[in-house]
Amino acid sequence: MPDLWLRPDHLFDGEALRDGIGLRLSGGRVAEIGPAPAGAVALPGTVTPGYVDLQVNGGGGVLLNQTPTAEGMAAIAAAHRRFGTVAILPTLITDAPEVLDRAAEAALAARGREGIVGIHIEGPHISVARKGTHEPRFIRPLDERTIAVVRRLRAAGVPVMITVAPESVTAAQVAELHALGAVVSIGHSDTTADHVRDTVAAGASCFTHLFNAMSPLLHRSPGVVGAALNSRVPAGIICDGIHVADELVGLAIRARPEPDLMFLVSDAMPTVGGPDHFRLYDMDLHVENGRLVNTQGSLAGAHVTMAESVARLVNVVGVAPETALRMAVTIPARVMGLPALAQLVGRPAADVLRLNPDWTVAGTLADSAMAPAA
Repeated sequence: MPDLWLRPDHLFDGEALRDGIGLRLSGGRVAEIGPAPAGAVALPGTVTPGYVDLQVNGGGGVLLNQTPTAEGMAAIAAAHRRFGTVAILPTLITDAPEVLDRAAEAALAARGREGIVGIHIEGPHISVARKGTHEPRFIRPLDERTIAVVRRLRAAGVPVMITVAPESVTAAQVAELHALGAVVSIGHSDTTADHVRDTVAAGASCFTHLFNAMSPLLHRSPGVVGAALNSRVPAGIICDGIHVADELVGLAIRARPEPDLMFLVSDAMPTVGGPDHFRLYDMDLHVENGRLVNTQGSLAGAHVTMAESVARLVNVVGVAPETALRMAVTIPARVMGLPALAQLVGRPAADVLRLNPDWTVAGTLADSAMAPAA
């Protein structure tokens, strides 16, 4: 792309949505942002760092559980990049120990590959009662084998999120994972609010897809949902109008004790950017009226992109655009300790999105159709 200044209608710099601010491209990267000089090329829409998704099971017809390789991770990342997600945690759900071993090897081999910023280990140390679509025969308490995998990944500098149910781990194990630098996330749990609070005190620092696969909020039994809402711990949420009602997405954002405690995840399966069906374990799953379901019609993962989620947050839920962008960029980057993912300066043009006035993705600054004339 040419070396030039652009002047978008709005610019999200990773912290705030700003007007009257331009950015200078040089050598295909954002070199600086600041007041747009005279002669800057007008760029309709909003410019923002690309989206960061911490829960991506698959994409482009590839499921990580079935293809736990660096190439599989790269294919999943490439599929989501087409829709504006430029950084992902490929996510392995509950499976046999040897599948986790292979996924860990893949994460080590995939370091530095475009869009792959770590790994999310979602299970198998979860509650059978709140297993969702996870295969119960693989569910087990946390053991030294998994901790050793996390230890190896962290020693190599690979960011790790691991979802566990408090009833499947000990406080000492949570503390050990936290000390290793892993992000311990509470999910797929049927436990009490008190147990959740104890697990947070031990080192858990996140919640996995709020409301889904966790004990609900009741007026005398707040459960995992109530403990999460009242905590100062970030929580991911799926915003597709299916997994969580739009009204409750908005309520959860408003209910937290301080800002910046909610972030978007897709929980996407291989149907995003791929065929409308695939196999998981021994089940056939398919997209039906926008819902990803098994043969019994039960939900089994999500068929949604971060881009669709951001647009839904603004256009349907009624969240302020700046808040929605923080939920798709800033907060997930912060959760994983990767602040550069929420910055514009230094980013390749392909990692910077232009959004339409309706908050859908128009393209990136690297797209040939998007590149303005100098």
